[in-house]
Amino acid sequence: MNLDLVPLLFEDSRPGRRCVRHANADKTQASHGLPARELREAPPALPEMGELDLIRHFTRLSQKNFAISTQFYPLGSCTMKYNPVVHEKIAADAAWMGLHPMQPADELQGALGLMHQLQEDLGEATGLPGVTLHPAAGAHGELTGLMVLRAWLDEKGENHRRTILIPDSAHGTNPASCTLAGFHVSTVKSNDLGLTDMEDLKAHLNDSVAGFMVTNPNTLGLFEENIQEICDLVHQAGGKVYMDGANFNAIMGITRPGDFGIDMMHLNLHKSFSTPHGGGGPGSGPICVTQELAKYLPEAIVVKNGESYSWSRPSHCIGRLRAWNGNFGVLVRAYAYVKRLGAVGMKRVAENAVLNANYLRVRCNKHWRVPFDRTCMHEFVARPTKVMKDAGVHTMDIAKRLIEKGIHPPTVYFPLVVSEAIMVEPTETESKETLDAFAEAMTEIAKEACAGDPCLHAAPTNTPVGRVDEARAVKDPQLCFRCS
Repeated sequence: MNLDLVPLLFEDSRPGRRCVRHANADKTQASHGLPARELREAPPALPEMGELDLIRHFTRLSQKNFAISTQFYPLGSCTMKYNPVVHEKIAADAAWMGLHPMQPADELQGALGLMHQLQEDLGEATGLPGVTLHPAAGAHGELTGLMVLRAWLDEKGENHRRTILIPDSAHGTNPASCTLAGFHVSTVKSNDLGLTDMEDLKAHLNDSVAGFMVTNPNTLGLFEENIQEICDLVHQAGGKVYMDGANFNAIMGITRPGDFGIDMMHLNLHKSFSTPHGGGGPGSGPICVTQELAKYLPEAIVVKNGESYSWSRPSHCIGRLRAWNGNFGVLVRAYAYVKRLGAVGMKRVAENAVLNANYLRVRCNKHWRVPFDRTCMHEFVARPTKVMKDAGVHTMDIAKRLIEKGIHPPTVYFPLVVSEAIMVEPTETESKETLDAFAEAMTEIAKEACAGDPCLHAAPTNTPVGRVDEARAVKDPQLCFRCS
Protein backbone atom coordinates (compact mmCIF):
# COMPACT_ATOMS: atom_id res chain seq x y z
CA MET A 1 0.00 0.00 0.00
CA ASN A 2 1.29 3.47 -0.88
CA LEU A 3 1.05 5.50 2.32
CA ASP A 4 1.27 8.72 0.27
CA LEU A 5 -2.28 8.01 -0.93
CA VAL A 6 -3.81 7.48 2.51
CA PRO A 7 -6.65 10.06 2.89
CA LEU A 8 -6.10 12.64 5.60
CA LEU A 9 -8.73 14.94 7.08
CA PHE A 10 -8.14 18.64 7.35
CA GLU A 11 -10.30 21.61 8.16
CA ASP A 12 -12.16 23.38 5.35
CA SER A 13 -12.26 27.17 5.48
CA ARG A 14 -16.05 27.04 5.69
CA PRO A 15 -17.48 26.80 9.23
CA GLY A 16 -18.47 23.32 10.30
CA ARG A 17 -17.12 21.63 7.15
CA ARG A 18 -14.27 19.17 6.83
CA CYS A 19 -12.69 17.92 3.62
CA VAL A 20 -10.80 14.86 2.45
CA ARG A 21 -7.44 15.38 0.83
CA HIS A 22 -4.76 12.94 -0.30
CA ALA A 23 -1.44 13.40 1.49
CA ASN A 24 1.32 14.60 -0.80
CA ALA A 25 -1.32 15.68 -3.36
CA ASP A 26 0.96 18.27 -4.92
CA LYS A 27 3.58 15.64 -5.72
CA THR A 28 0.88 13.31 -7.14
CA GLN A 29 -0.50 16.04 -9.42
CA ALA A 30 2.93 17.11 -10.60
CA SER A 31 3.78 13.54 -11.56
CA HIS A 32 0.85 13.52 -13.98
CA GLY A 33 2.57 16.06 -16.20
CA LEU A 34 -0.63 18.04 -16.60
CA PRO A 35 -0.52 21.70 -17.64
CA ALA A 36 -0.58 24.07 -14.69
CA ARG A 37 -3.91 25.53 -15.82
CA GLU A 38 -5.51 22.09 -15.36
CA LEU A 39 -4.33 21.69 -11.75
CA ARG A 40 -6.31 22.72 -8.70
CA GLU A 41 -5.00 25.63 -6.72
CA ALA A 42 -6.69 24.24 -3.62
CA PRO A 43 -7.99 20.76 -2.71
CA PRO A 44 -11.70 20.05 -3.37
CA ALA A 45 -14.10 20.67 -0.51
CA LEU A 46 -15.69 17.31 0.23
CA PRO A 47 -18.03 17.19 3.24
CA GLU A 48 -17.67 14.59 5.96
CA MET A 49 -21.01 12.94 6.65
CA GLY A 50 -22.55 9.82 8.09
CA GLU A 51 -23.16 6.73 5.97
CA LEU A 52 -26.94 7.05 6.32
CA ASP A 53 -26.91 10.57 4.89
CA LEU A 54 -24.70 9.40 2.04
CA ILE A 55 -26.94 6.43 1.20
CA ARG A 56 -30.03 8.65 1.22
CA HIS A 57 -28.31 11.15 -1.07
CA PHE A 58 -27.44 8.60 -3.74
CA THR A 59 -30.76 6.78 -3.40
CA ARG A 60 -32.60 10.04 -4.07
CA LEU A 61 -30.40 10.68 -7.08
CA SER A 62 -31.17 7.22 -8.47
CA GLN A 63 -34.90 7.80 -8.03
CA LYS A 64 -34.76 10.90 -10.20
CA ASN A 65 -33.98 8.76 -13.23
CA PHE A 66 -36.13 6.22 -15.03
CA ALA A 67 -35.13 2.57 -14.69
CA ILE A 68 -36.78 -0.64 -15.79
CA SER A 69 -36.58 -1.86 -12.20
CA THR A 70 -39.00 0.89 -11.16
CA GLN A 71 -40.98 1.95 -14.25
CA PHE A 72 -42.56 0.50 -17.39
CA TYR A 73 -40.42 0.88 -20.53
CA PRO A 74 -42.64 0.24 -23.59
CA LEU A 75 -39.95 1.25 -26.11
CA GLY A 76 -40.97 -0.06 -29.53
CA SER A 77 -38.31 -1.85 -31.56
CA CYS A 78 -35.96 -1.95 -28.56
CA THR A 79 -37.27 -4.92 -26.52
CA MET A 80 -36.44 -3.38 -23.16
CA LYS A 81 -37.20 -6.52 -21.21
CA TYR A 82 -36.20 -7.13 -17.63
CA ASN A 83 -32.77 -8.73 -17.07
CA PRO A 84 -33.03 -11.54 -14.46
CA VAL A 85 -30.84 -11.01 -11.40
CA VAL A 86 -29.73 -14.64 -11.46
CA HIS A 87 -27.98 -14.00 -14.79
CA GLU A 88 -26.11 -11.08 -13.28
CA LYS A 89 -24.98 -13.31 -10.41
CA ILE A 90 -23.78 -16.02 -12.80
CA ALA A 91 -21.86 -13.54 -14.97
CA ALA A 92 -20.22 -12.00 -11.90
CA ASP A 93 -18.86 -15.32 -10.65
CA ALA A 94 -15.14 -15.17 -9.93
CA ALA A 95 -14.58 -18.14 -12.23
CA TRP A 96 -15.48 -15.90 -15.18
CA MET A 97 -14.34 -12.56 -13.85
CA GLY A 98 -10.76 -13.73 -13.34
CA LEU A 99 -10.22 -14.75 -16.97
CA HIS A 100 -8.25 -12.83 -19.59
CA PRO A 101 -8.79 -13.24 -23.36
CA MET A 102 -5.05 -13.64 -23.98
CA GLN A 103 -4.72 -16.70 -21.75
CA PRO A 104 -3.79 -19.94 -23.54
CA ALA A 105 -6.78 -21.88 -24.83
CA ASP A 106 -6.08 -24.79 -22.47
CA GLU A 107 -6.73 -22.41 -19.54
CA LEU A 108 -10.03 -21.19 -21.03
CA GLN A 109 -11.79 -24.45 -21.75
CA GLY A 110 -14.87 -23.62 -19.68
CA ALA A 111 -15.29 -20.21 -21.30
CA LEU A 112 -14.61 -21.53 -24.79
CA GLY A 113 -17.06 -24.36 -24.21
CA LEU A 114 -19.74 -21.85 -23.21
CA MET A 115 -19.09 -19.75 -26.31
CA HIS A 116 -19.13 -22.81 -28.57
CA GLN A 117 -22.44 -23.99 -27.12
CA LEU A 118 -23.93 -20.50 -27.52
CA GLN A 119 -22.79 -20.47 -31.16
CA GLU A 120 -24.54 -23.81 -31.65
CA ASP A 121 -27.72 -22.66 -29.91
CA LEU A 122 -27.98 -19.41 -31.90
CA GLY A 123 -27.37 -21.34 -35.12
CA GLU A 124 -30.14 -23.75 -34.23
CA ALA A 125 -32.56 -20.97 -33.24
CA THR A 126 -32.04 -19.08 -36.52
CA GLY A 127 -31.51 -21.98 -38.91
CA LEU A 128 -28.20 -20.41 -39.95
CA PRO A 129 -25.26 -22.61 -38.86
CA GLY A 130 -22.35 -20.17 -39.34
CA VAL A 131 -22.16 -18.07 -36.16
CA THR A 132 -19.70 -15.53 -34.78
CA LEU A 133 -20.00 -13.86 -31.38
CA HIS A 134 -17.47 -11.21 -32.41
CA PRO A 135 -19.64 -8.06 -33.04
CA ALA A 136 -20.12 -5.63 -30.16
CA ALA A 137 -23.73 -4.59 -30.87
CA GLY A 138 -26.55 -4.81 -33.38
CA ALA A 139 -25.31 -2.12 -35.76
CA HIS A 140 -21.80 -3.60 -35.51
CA GLY A 141 -23.34 -6.93 -36.48
CA GLU A 142 -24.97 -5.28 -39.50
CA LEU A 143 -21.62 -3.91 -40.62
CA THR A 144 -19.98 -7.31 -40.10
CA GLY A 145 -22.66 -9.11 -42.10
CA LEU A 146 -22.44 -6.62 -44.95
CA MET A 147 -18.65 -7.01 -45.05
CA VAL A 148 -19.18 -10.77 -45.30
CA LEU A 149 -21.57 -10.13 -48.20
CA ARG A 150 -19.02 -7.90 -49.89
CA ALA A 151 -16.27 -10.52 -49.50
CA TRP A 152 -18.56 -13.14 -51.08
CA LEU A 153 -19.33 -10.86 -54.03
CA ASP A 154 -15.68 -9.93 -54.57
CA GLU A 155 -14.57 -13.57 -54.62
CA LYS A 156 -17.23 -14.27 -57.26
CA GLY A 157 -15.92 -11.36 -59.33
CA GLU A 158 -19.20 -9.47 -58.92
CA ASN A 159 -17.89 -6.29 -57.35
CA HIS A 160 -20.21 -4.33 -59.64
CA ARG A 161 -23.02 -5.31 -57.28
CA ARG A 162 -22.97 -2.46 -54.80
CA THR A 163 -26.67 -1.65 -54.22
CA ILE A 164 -28.55 -2.75 -51.10
CA LEU A 165 -32.34 -2.49 -51.18
CA ILE A 166 -33.94 -1.38 -47.91
CA PRO A 167 -37.66 -0.95 -47.02
CA ASP A 168 -38.80 2.57 -46.19
CA SER A 169 -39.70 1.41 -42.67
CA ALA A 170 -36.15 0.22 -41.88
CA HIS A 171 -34.13 0.99 -38.77
CA GLY A 172 -31.88 4.02 -39.23
CA THR A 173 -28.77 1.91 -38.64
CA ASN A 174 -29.44 -0.10 -41.80
CA PRO A 175 -28.52 2.55 -44.41
CA ALA A 176 -25.66 3.77 -42.20
CA SER A 177 -24.18 0.26 -42.04
CA CYS A 178 -24.53 -0.14 -45.81
CA THR A 179 -22.65 3.10 -46.43
CA LEU A 180 -19.85 2.12 -44.05
CA ALA A 181 -19.51 -1.21 -45.86
CA GLY A 182 -19.16 0.53 -49.23
CA PHE A 183 -22.66 -0.06 -50.60
CA HIS A 184 -25.28 2.29 -52.01
CA VAL A 185 -28.86 2.27 -50.69
CA SER A 186 -32.07 2.19 -52.68
CA THR A 187 -35.43 2.39 -50.91
CA VAL A 188 -38.33 -0.01 -51.46
CA LYS A 189 -41.81 1.26 -50.59
CA SER A 190 -44.26 -0.24 -48.13
CA ASN A 191 -47.76 -1.10 -49.34
CA ASP A 192 -51.09 -0.20 -47.75
CA LEU A 193 -50.79 -3.16 -45.38
CA GLY A 194 -47.47 -1.96 -44.00
CA LEU A 195 -45.53 -4.72 -45.75
CA THR A 196 -42.93 -4.69 -48.52
CA ASP A 197 -44.50 -3.60 -51.82
CA MET A 198 -43.73 -6.61 -54.01
CA GLU A 199 -44.10 -4.77 -57.31
CA ASP A 200 -41.77 -2.01 -56.18
CA LEU A 201 -39.25 -4.62 -55.03
CA LYS A 202 -39.35 -6.32 -58.43
CA ALA A 203 -38.84 -2.97 -60.16
CA HIS A 204 -35.63 -2.43 -58.16
CA LEU A 205 -34.06 -5.81 -58.85
CA ASN A 206 -31.25 -5.72 -61.42
CA ASP A 207 -27.63 -6.85 -61.81
CA SER A 208 -26.35 -4.03 -59.56
CA VAL A 209 -28.21 -5.38 -56.52
CA ALA A 210 -26.06 -7.05 -53.87
CA GLY A 211 -28.91 -7.81 -51.52
CA PHE A 212 -32.09 -6.88 -49.71
CA MET A 213 -31.93 -5.83 -46.05
CA VAL A 214 -35.21 -6.63 -44.34
CA THR A 215 -36.42 -6.46 -40.75
CA ASN A 216 -38.86 -9.26 -39.96
CA PRO A 217 -41.12 -8.69 -38.12
CA ASN A 218 -40.81 -5.20 -39.50
CA THR A 219 -40.74 -1.92 -37.57
CA LEU A 220 -44.52 -1.60 -37.84
CA GLY A 221 -44.76 -4.79 -35.79
CA LEU A 222 -45.95 -6.86 -38.75
CA PHE A 223 -44.62 -10.15 -40.08
CA GLU A 224 -43.62 -9.97 -43.74
CA GLU A 225 -46.16 -12.43 -45.14
CA ASN A 226 -44.33 -12.72 -48.47
CA ILE A 227 -40.89 -13.25 -46.97
CA GLN A 228 -40.19 -16.53 -48.78
CA GLU A 229 -41.16 -15.01 -52.13
CA ILE A 230 -39.00 -11.97 -51.33
CA CYS A 231 -36.00 -14.20 -50.67
CA ASP A 232 -36.62 -16.20 -53.86
CA LEU A 233 -36.80 -13.03 -55.99
CA VAL A 234 -33.58 -11.60 -54.54
CA HIS A 235 -31.78 -14.92 -54.98
CA GLN A 236 -32.92 -15.17 -58.58
CA ALA A 237 -31.51 -11.69 -59.15
CA GLY A 238 -28.13 -12.84 -57.82
CA GLY A 239 -28.25 -11.20 -54.40
CA LYS A 240 -28.49 -12.25 -50.77
CA VAL A 241 -31.05 -11.41 -48.10
CA TYR A 242 -29.90 -9.85 -44.83
CA MET A 243 -32.33 -9.83 -41.92
CA ASP A 244 -32.11 -7.24 -39.17
CA GLY A 245 -32.78 -9.44 -36.13
CA ALA A 246 -33.72 -6.62 -33.75
CA ASN A 247 -37.28 -7.97 -33.55
CA PHE A 248 -36.38 -11.66 -33.14
CA ASN A 249 -38.11 -11.60 -29.74
CA ALA A 250 -41.43 -12.06 -31.54
CA ILE A 251 -40.56 -15.18 -33.51
CA MET A 252 -37.85 -17.09 -31.65
CA GLY A 253 -38.81 -20.69 -31.10
CA ILE A 254 -41.67 -20.34 -33.59
CA THR A 255 -39.98 -19.89 -36.96
CA ARG A 256 -36.35 -19.81 -38.16
CA PRO A 257 -35.16 -17.17 -40.64
CA GLY A 258 -32.87 -19.67 -42.37
CA ASP A 259 -35.90 -21.82 -43.15
CA PHE A 260 -37.69 -19.06 -45.08
CA GLY A 261 -34.65 -18.07 -47.11
CA ILE A 262 -32.59 -15.57 -45.09
CA ASP A 263 -28.85 -15.76 -45.84
CA MET A 264 -27.49 -13.75 -42.92
CA MET A 265 -28.74 -11.87 -39.89
CA HIS A 266 -27.62 -10.36 -36.63
CA LEU A 267 -29.11 -10.94 -33.21
CA ASN A 268 -29.27 -8.32 -30.48
CA LEU A 269 -28.44 -10.32 -27.37
CA HIS A 270 -29.19 -7.13 -25.44
CA LYS A 271 -32.73 -7.28 -26.79
CA SER A 272 -34.06 -10.76 -27.49
CA PHE A 273 -31.76 -12.60 -25.06
CA SER A 274 -32.29 -10.45 -21.99
CA THR A 275 -28.82 -9.03 -21.43
CA PRO A 276 -28.04 -5.42 -20.39
CA HIS A 277 -29.24 -2.86 -22.94
CA GLY A 278 -27.80 0.54 -23.65
CA GLY A 279 -26.50 3.05 -21.17
CA GLY A 280 -23.07 3.08 -22.79
CA GLY A 281 -22.36 -0.43 -21.57
CA PRO A 282 -21.39 -3.51 -23.54
CA GLY A 283 -23.78 -4.97 -26.06
CA SER A 284 -23.57 -8.00 -28.29
CA GLY A 285 -24.63 -8.49 -31.91
CA PRO A 286 -23.65 -11.97 -33.12
CA ILE A 287 -24.27 -12.72 -36.77
CA CYS A 288 -25.58 -15.99 -38.15
CA VAL A 289 -25.01 -16.95 -41.79
CA THR A 290 -25.54 -19.85 -44.16
CA GLN A 291 -22.89 -22.54 -44.50
CA GLU A 292 -21.90 -21.00 -47.84
CA LEU A 293 -20.99 -17.70 -46.17
CA ALA A 294 -19.44 -19.13 -42.99
CA LYS A 295 -15.91 -19.13 -44.42
CA TYR A 296 -15.94 -15.30 -44.60
CA LEU A 297 -16.78 -14.70 -40.93
CA PRO A 298 -14.38 -12.58 -38.87
CA GLU A 299 -11.93 -14.17 -36.50
CA ALA A 300 -12.18 -15.98 -34.29
CA ILE A 301 -14.69 -18.83 -34.11
CA VAL A 302 -14.67 -21.36 -31.29
CA VAL A 303 -14.40 -24.93 -32.59
CA LYS A 304 -14.55 -28.27 -30.79
CA ASN A 305 -11.86 -30.88 -31.37
CA GLY A 306 -12.77 -34.08 -29.58
CA GLU A 307 -13.32 -33.00 -25.98
CA SER A 308 -11.39 -29.70 -26.17
CA TYR A 309 -12.09 -26.25 -27.57
CA SER A 310 -9.89 -23.83 -29.47
CA TRP A 311 -9.97 -20.67 -31.61
CA SER A 312 -10.22 -21.04 -35.38
CA ARG A 313 -9.82 -18.57 -38.22
CA PRO A 314 -12.24 -19.12 -41.14
CA SER A 315 -10.54 -19.82 -44.47
CA HIS A 316 -11.66 -16.55 -46.14
CA CYS A 317 -11.86 -14.53 -42.94
CA ILE A 318 -12.64 -10.80 -43.34
CA GLY A 319 -10.31 -10.08 -40.41
CA ARG A 320 -10.93 -8.58 -37.01
CA LEU A 321 -13.46 -5.80 -36.45
CA ARG A 322 -12.75 -5.17 -32.80
CA ALA A 323 -10.47 -6.11 -29.93
CA TRP A 324 -10.84 -9.60 -28.47
CA ASN A 325 -13.75 -11.88 -29.32
CA GLY A 326 -16.97 -10.51 -27.89
CA ASN A 327 -18.21 -9.01 -24.63
CA PHE A 328 -17.86 -12.19 -22.65
CA GLY A 329 -19.96 -11.16 -19.62
CA VAL A 330 -22.89 -10.50 -21.96
CA LEU A 331 -22.40 -13.89 -23.60
CA VAL A 332 -22.56 -15.60 -20.20
CA ARG A 333 -25.90 -13.92 -19.51
CA ALA A 334 -27.30 -14.90 -22.92
CA TYR A 335 -26.11 -18.50 -22.44
CA ALA A 336 -27.86 -18.65 -19.07
CA TYR A 337 -31.04 -17.25 -20.63
CA VAL A 338 -31.07 -19.85 -23.41
CA LYS A 339 -30.32 -22.78 -21.11
CA ARG A 340 -32.89 -21.78 -18.49
CA LEU A 341 -35.62 -21.38 -21.11
CA GLY A 342 -34.87 -24.21 -23.50
CA ALA A 343 -36.75 -24.57 -26.78
CA VAL A 344 -40.17 -24.65 -25.10
CA GLY A 345 -39.44 -21.58 -22.99
CA MET A 346 -38.13 -19.54 -25.93
CA LYS A 347 -41.32 -20.26 -27.85
CA ARG A 348 -43.39 -19.22 -24.84
CA VAL A 349 -41.46 -15.93 -24.62
CA ALA A 350 -42.40 -15.09 -28.22
CA GLU A 351 -46.02 -16.10 -27.74
CA ASN A 352 -46.38 -13.94 -24.63
CA ALA A 353 -44.64 -10.97 -26.27
CA VAL A 354 -47.15 -11.16 -29.14
CA LEU A 355 -50.08 -11.63 -26.76
CA ASN A 356 -49.12 -8.60 -24.66
CA ALA A 357 -48.69 -6.39 -27.71
CA ASN A 358 -52.06 -7.34 -29.15
CA TYR A 359 -53.76 -6.84 -25.79
CA LEU A 360 -52.48 -3.27 -25.66
CA ARG A 361 -53.24 -2.67 -29.35
CA VAL A 362 -56.91 -3.58 -28.82
CA ARG A 363 -57.16 -1.47 -25.67
CA CYS A 364 -55.48 1.55 -27.28
CA ASN A 365 -57.37 1.52 -30.57
CA LYS A 366 -60.50 2.70 -28.80
CA HIS A 367 -59.01 6.16 -28.25
CA TRP A 368 -56.02 6.33 -30.61
CA ARG A 369 -55.60 5.77 -34.31
CA VAL A 370 -53.82 2.49 -35.07
CA PRO A 371 -52.93 2.72 -38.79
CA PHE A 372 -52.46 -1.03 -39.24
CA ASP A 373 -55.14 -2.29 -36.91
CA ARG A 374 -54.79 -6.04 -37.29
CA THR A 375 -52.98 -8.81 -35.48
CA CYS A 376 -49.46 -7.56 -34.82
CA MET A 377 -46.37 -9.27 -33.54
CA HIS A 378 -44.39 -7.90 -30.57
CA GLU A 379 -45.24 -4.22 -31.08
CA PHE A 380 -47.72 -1.90 -32.75
CA VAL A 381 -47.78 1.70 -33.94
CA ALA A 382 -50.44 4.23 -32.91
CA ARG A 383 -50.81 7.97 -33.45
CA PRO A 384 -53.04 10.86 -32.32
CA THR A 385 -56.48 11.17 -33.91
CA LYS A 386 -57.53 14.11 -36.07
CA VAL A 387 -59.47 15.59 -33.14
CA MET A 388 -56.30 15.61 -31.03
CA LYS A 389 -54.20 17.18 -33.77
CA ASP A 390 -56.88 19.82 -34.40
CA ALA A 391 -56.63 20.63 -30.69
CA GLY A 392 -52.92 21.31 -31.17
CA VAL A 393 -51.67 18.12 -29.47
CA HIS A 394 -48.66 16.30 -30.87
CA THR A 395 -46.92 13.03 -30.09
CA MET A 396 -44.21 14.82 -28.09
CA ASP A 397 -46.90 16.18 -25.75
CA ILE A 398 -48.16 12.66 -25.17
CA ALA A 399 -44.67 11.38 -24.45
CA LYS A 400 -44.05 14.12 -21.88
CA ARG A 401 -47.40 13.48 -20.19
CA LEU A 402 -46.56 9.79 -19.82
CA ILE A 403 -43.37 10.76 -17.98
CA GLU A 404 -45.55 12.66 -15.52
CA LYS A 405 -47.50 9.46 -14.92
CA GLY A 406 -44.34 7.48 -14.16
CA ILE A 407 -44.16 5.67 -17.50
CA HIS A 408 -41.21 5.91 -19.86
CA PRO A 409 -42.48 7.15 -23.25
CA PRO A 410 -42.67 4.64 -26.09
CA THR A 411 -40.50 5.21 -29.15
CA VAL A 412 -41.94 8.29 -30.90
CA TYR A 413 -41.82 9.65 -34.46
CA PHE A 414 -40.58 6.27 -35.74
CA PRO A 415 -41.00 4.54 -38.11
CA LEU A 416 -41.01 7.49 -40.44
CA VAL A 417 -43.71 5.99 -42.68
CA VAL A 418 -46.28 6.85 -39.97
CA SER A 419 -46.61 10.52 -39.09
CA GLU A 420 -46.69 11.33 -35.35
CA ALA A 421 -45.91 7.67 -34.62
CA ILE A 422 -46.11 6.17 -31.12
CA MET A 423 -44.43 2.76 -31.18
CA VAL A 424 -45.37 0.49 -28.27
CA GLU A 425 -43.65 -2.76 -27.28
CA PRO A 426 -44.56 -4.22 -23.88
CA THR A 427 -42.37 -7.38 -24.13
CA GLU A 428 -43.30 -10.65 -22.45
CA THR A 429 -41.93 -9.70 -19.05
CA GLU A 430 -44.69 -7.27 -18.03
CA SER A 431 -47.73 -8.31 -15.98
CA LYS A 432 -51.34 -7.71 -16.96
CA GLU A 433 -51.58 -5.16 -14.12
CA THR A 434 -48.76 -3.11 -15.68
CA LEU A 435 -50.34 -3.32 -19.13
CA ASP A 436 -53.71 -2.21 -17.73
CA ALA A 437 -52.08 0.73 -15.95
CA PHE A 438 -50.47 1.83 -19.23
CA ALA A 439 -53.76 1.44 -21.14
CA GLU A 440 -55.58 3.52 -18.51
CA ALA A 441 -52.90 6.21 -18.69
CA MET A 442 -53.23 6.32 -22.49
CA THR A 443 -57.02 6.57 -22.16
CA GLU A 444 -56.76 9.49 -19.72
CA ILE A 445 -54.26 11.27 -21.97
CA ALA A 446 -56.50 10.72 -25.00
CA LYS A 447 -59.37 12.47 -23.22
CA GLU A 448 -57.10 15.36 -22.24
CA ALA A 449 -55.81 15.60 -25.81
CA CYS A 450 -59.28 15.71 -27.34
CA ALA A 451 -60.18 18.49 -24.92
CA GLY A 452 -56.99 20.42 -25.71
CA ASP A 453 -56.00 20.37 -22.03
CA PRO A 454 -53.04 22.75 -21.52
CA CYS A 455 -51.46 20.27 -19.08
CA LEU A 456 -50.17 18.33 -22.10
CA HIS A 457 -48.07 21.26 -23.27
CA ALA A 458 -46.68 21.89 -19.79
CA ALA A 459 -45.75 18.29 -18.94
CA PRO A 460 -43.71 17.07 -17.26
CA THR A 461 -44.03 19.24 -14.18
CA ASN A 462 -43.14 16.71 -11.47
CA THR A 463 -39.62 15.83 -12.65
CA PRO A 464 -36.24 17.42 -11.85
CA VAL A 465 -36.06 18.69 -15.44
CA GLY A 466 -39.19 20.01 -17.10
CA ARG A 467 -40.04 20.51 -20.78
CA VAL A 468 -36.94 21.20 -22.83
CA ASP A 469 -36.43 22.27 -26.42
CA GLU A 470 -35.16 18.98 -27.91
CA ALA A 471 -34.25 20.48 -31.27
CA ARG A 472 -32.21 23.24 -29.71
CA ALA A 473 -30.62 20.83 -27.24
CA VAL A 474 -29.28 18.78 -30.15
CA LYS A 475 -28.09 21.74 -32.22
CA ASP A 476 -26.80 23.94 -29.41
CA PRO A 477 -26.05 21.88 -26.30
CA GLN A 478 -24.99 23.83 -23.22
CA LEU A 479 -22.83 21.46 -21.22
CA CYS A 480 -21.60 22.67 -17.87
CA PHE A 481 -20.67 21.40 -14.43
CA ARG A 482 -22.15 23.10 -11.43
CA CYS A 483 -21.26 22.46 -7.81
CA SER A 484 -22.98 24.02 -4.83
